[in-house]
Amino acid sequence: MQQSSCINDMPDILDLKAFERRLTEVIACLQPSTTRWRIVLAVISICTAVGAWHWLTDPHTSAVSFTQSLWNHPFFAIASTSLVILFMLGIHKRVIAPSIITARTRTVLGDFNMSCDDTGKLILKPRPTTT
Repeated sequence: MQQSSCINDMPDILDLKAFERRLTEVIACLQPSTTRWRIVLAVISICTAVGAWHWLTDPHTSAVSFTQSLWNHPFFAIASTSLVILFMLGIHKRVIAPSIITARTRTVLGDFNMSCDDTGKLILKPRPTTT
């Protein structure tokens, strides 16, 4: 009796394995792009912070108008403008893209009493006991 049950479950197991392979493949393909976007965000953030430090410590900043002070510090102006543009273009979503996919997948898999780790490997939870 149990043997026939295992034979009937074989297509389901193959489907789960195929889903897991595809999920891990998608997450793995996103990692290089995510790493590059994280580096870009880190570099622009550091440039903005350094430029802001020079801009704020300049004694002439308080003596001139805002636009003139930005004109006197083009490094800060360009770096901060670039940072704002990158956020408007969605760099924050590109930096955490694999996390977004795994979180949404966990939400869907929760209905089937399953989950997944950060790499996309499926986690089968024990069957709930009915009392």
